[in-house]
Amino acid sequence: MHSLLVLACSAGLSVFASATPTIWDGRAPLNLTSADLDSSTGPFLTVVKGSESASHYTSLLGDSKAPTPLWSSSSPEQVVSVTIDNSSVFVPGGGAPQFGFRRTDIIAAVDGEHSELITRMEEGATIFHFSIQKDEERPLNYDHEYQIVFIEPNDGTHVFEVQLGSPFTNPTGSLPAPNAQSLKVLDHAHNVLFNTPFSSDTWHNFAVEVDWNALTLAVYYSQDGDALKLVKDTTSNPTVGSGPNGQGDFHFTVLKLPLVNPSDSPSDQNDVVHHGIQEGTTEGLLYSGVFVESAAGGISLGPGSIRRELY
Repeated sequence: MHSLLVLACSAGLSVFASATPTIWDGRAPLNLTSADLDSSTGPFLTVVKGSESASHYTSLLGDSKAPTPLWSSSSPEQVVSVTIDNSSVFVPGGGAPQFGFRRTDIIAAVDGEHSELITRMEEGATIFHFSIQKDEERPLNYDHEYQIVFIEPNDGTHVFEVQLGSPFTNPTGSLPAPNAQSLKVLDHAHNVLFNTPFSSDTWHNFAVEVDWNALTLAVYYSQDGDALKLVKDTTSNPTVGSGPNGQGDFHFTVLKLPLVNPSDSPSDQNDVVHHGIQEGTTEGLLYSGVFVESAAGGISLGPGSIRRELY
């Protein structure tokens, strides 16, 4: 894919125009409630969690926490707090409990429906926006790997992924790993496309452009109210499946992988889903500015600011 900027002036990098078409909006509206979370009413499917109600793990912070200023002036929203604790063991339908993981996933949906949404979000070229901030009261353990934003096809791989912490290895290496406290954007083959320190008291804004036909990715990033900037130009993502085989749910989450348990058998040590060491601590992340737009009208870089793309 080749892009062409339509410039507002000879030195400009963007134009100012109306917003591009939004396919799905996960910026939690001010009237969204805990009861809505529990029933998956509204923009979130909340079934991937532990044994407690969804609102035990996911909280809407109302006016107690300011969302990313990148979008708050154009789209009022509540910050979403996503947490895990030792009860965060997901039991998939007809499957074994995932004792290796601790996870709480928010999945893009419309009143619980997500299959039809996938087909609209994942055709042509689309952009996945999200902003992440540390939860200072519920810190992560960077000895572990965390998979926190991803699109997951049915084969369990990720079209792209945002990762924190120390990547799982067997045997376990030196911990924490270098760059454990950096946000890393990975492609389908786990190549690092972009990384940045996960600084405190900062909204880290991302946009990942996915071209579902050309099988490419591009990454945009900024902090707080600064406009998004291209940090990884269009790059091939050739190992991902094409068509429906490469499509899946859009998750933002706290998904914590285990450490290897030396007492487990060799086969169990590699089964990160069902085995391994977890401390059971309460940990969390804060999210805002989550939405998906079509690239047909360009890429939103901030309120009114669009990078025009020609395909």
